[in-house]
Amino acid sequence: MWWLILIALGMGLAGLAAFLWSLRNGQYDDLDGAAERVLLEEDPDETGKNRQERR
Repeated sequence: MWWLILIALGMGLAGLAAFLWSLRNGQYDDLDGAAERVLLEEDPDETGKNRQERR
């Protein structure tokens, strides 16, 4: 039974270490940037208007 407690504590510490590593490496710096780029940047070849002009 004691080894289950040790495994749980080890997994918790590993999760905490991974979270702290991601904070130090800037994983959470710009959470909205990618979502806004998808909505705001428009590829001219992908618009319906340009598709109709090519036909």
